[in-house]
Amino acid sequence: MPKIIGKAETVVEIDGLKINELAGNVATNEDTISIAHVTVSSPTSEPWLTLDYDEWLCVTKGKMVLQCQQNKEIDTFETLEVNAGETCFVAKGERFRPVFPIAPTEYIPVCTPAFRPYCCHREEGSEASDVTLKLRKLHNIDASGTILQQCTPTISSHGHSDGITATAGTDVLYHMCQETAWHQAVDAKKAYYPHTFEADGYFTHATAVPQRLIDTANHFYTQSQGNWICLQLSRQALTDVGIITKDEEGLPVGDAPVPNQIRDNKLDCPHIYGGIPTTIEGVLVKTFSMERNHEGTFLNITGLTQ
Repeated sequence: MPKIIGKAETVVEIDGLKINELAGNVATNEDTISIAHVTVSSPTSEPWLTLDYDEWLCVTKGKMVLQCQQNKEIDTFETLEVNAGETCFVAKGERFRPVFPIAPTEYIPVCTPAFRPYCCHREEGSEASDVTLKLRKLHNIDASGTILQQCTPTISSHGHSDGITATAGTDVLYHMCQETAWHQAVDAKKAYYPHTFEADGYFTHATAVPQRLIDTANHFYTQSQGNWICLQLSRQALTDVGIITKDEEGLPVGDAPVPNQIRDNKLDCPHIYGGIPTTIEGVLVKTFSMERNHEGTFLNITGLTQ
């Protein structure tokens, strides 16, 4: 069943350039793909850029000119003109400079994985521009590229979210586990620890993006038996009892390697440095069931990914 997952968020508005993110880390809590609508109201340009992701530039009105320089030591460059109705592909690692010679110009950039400020290297000189500073703030990232903790939703005394959508790096965390293991911890009134807790480095794997759990489950757990559940947790409630969550690169689960999608796209992964308390109000926000087929393949998280 189709569903609304978010709404457009203005992420840049400066010097005749406006960017509305339609899907991505800011608009829809999605870090695998981002889609935006860019409008250029007066001729302008951006600095030289080098991306850590692939980008498709779909021009719908006007035109853009991409200056491309393969060798920084040689002060010459080639240009590519992209007109209305045309789509240009910029591969990860290419150095280029977008120029908008006429207005109005509109285009739709599509990025995989989703845009993050530290994945777009802007040659702005010694000081970050207003654009970069605003993007860092929207993505809750400091100057070093570290995702800062920010509590967006408030959790009521009954353990329910107030409905505010959280972005990656904010309060909402998800962890998948076998239903029996969770209930054993609950019944014993003890903290829950995944079975690979010590082997992994004394932390509990988590994510801020529910869809990732389906990919992770099908990478690690298709041969497992029994039901699995998805726990929605409050990062702030964990912090309040001394359990810190760090956003880091993907790490193995036991002897199993990091999934290619996470490793190759350098996706951020929250790691909870401790177990999950089962008796402290506010830590567990909600529990979702995970659906599988007869072959053990995980299909969706009821209420989250379907």
